[in-house]
Amino acid sequence: MRRRSLLLAPTLLAMPGLALGQAAWPSRPIRIVNPYAPGGTSDVILRVLSPYLERLLGQSLVIDSRPGAGGALGTGLVANERPDGNTLLITNTGPLAVAPSLMSSLAYDPARSFSYISMFGGAPLLCAVRADSPMRSLADYAAAARRGREAISFGSSGVGSVGHLAGLLWQSQAGVELLHVPFRGASEAEQAVLGGNTDSIWNTMGAHTGSVRGGSMRGLAITAERRAAALPDVPTVVEAGFPAAVASNWFLLAGPANLPGEILARLRSAIATASAEPAVRERFDGLGLVSLGDPSPAEIGGFVAAEAARWAPVVRASGARM
Repeated sequence: MRRRSLLLAPTLLAMPGLALGQAAWPSRPIRIVNPYAPGGTSDVILRVLSPYLERLLGQSLVIDSRPGAGGALGTGLVANERPDGNTLLITNTGPLAVAPSLMSSLAYDPARSFSYISMFGGAPLLCAVRADSPMRSLADYAAAARRGREAISFGSSGVGSVGHLAGLLWQSQAGVELLHVPFRGASEAEQAVLGGNTDSIWNTMGAHTGSVRGGSMRGLAITAERRAAALPDVPTVVEAGFPAAVASNWFLLAGPANLPGEILARLRSAIATASAEPAVRERFDGLGLVSLGDPSPAEIGGFVAAEAARWAPVVRASGARM
């Protein structure tokens, strides 16, 4: 046993981030920052995966919700953490691909501030109203919006969120101007619709699937080319005559830049194993989450950059700035 330990010592010394006397990772609970309020799709993804990841990693996961600035606040917090694997980030299209064009200054650089770990998938956005709304289709919605400037209001998870931009993308194609009402997260936005304070919502489909299925909300359209199995009765924007409004909100796990390779590899392996569980896949399908494959960290970085280039003209055309 002693000889085996001595043989292993040079290997341990050569591993980045490890030194003699340093505990193996993870040695304490792992904090995952969610830059949105509890109840949204990011939160649900983490809660679905947590039991499996905790078993695979041997530590509990602590979900730390830090909403604000369309997700940029919580995303920026992680950029300044130590790259020791003890603080991670679940984030999405808004903070990484929309915020760089929307905000005059950011506390992070999507290209340099993070170690990208794994993609969870992409989900369409949903336009929905309260179940008793007279608007029963996207055609009705457009007709109501054409009655006057800002005649129809819509809520989202915040200024710069992909729901906000999806609403703007649709209104530009429809030739109308909606009134945007930003909230701190999906739950707040939905409650405003259910309470009659906001006419509609544009947000990631998965955060509101239960309410549409349960009958308290009516889905008018999803921003996809094909209908979602989770909401088969809700038509697509393509079916409704707005093909340029197709969009997706993707979700990924990241850590601070320079995350040690062995930690990154172990996280990728754990997420791949957990995501393959039938119960997890079923829940992800219910969120409308479509797999984007298993890209490498470098490929994820390239994907984020391409998405930022795609959304930049939409942000510019909207005139929105923060």
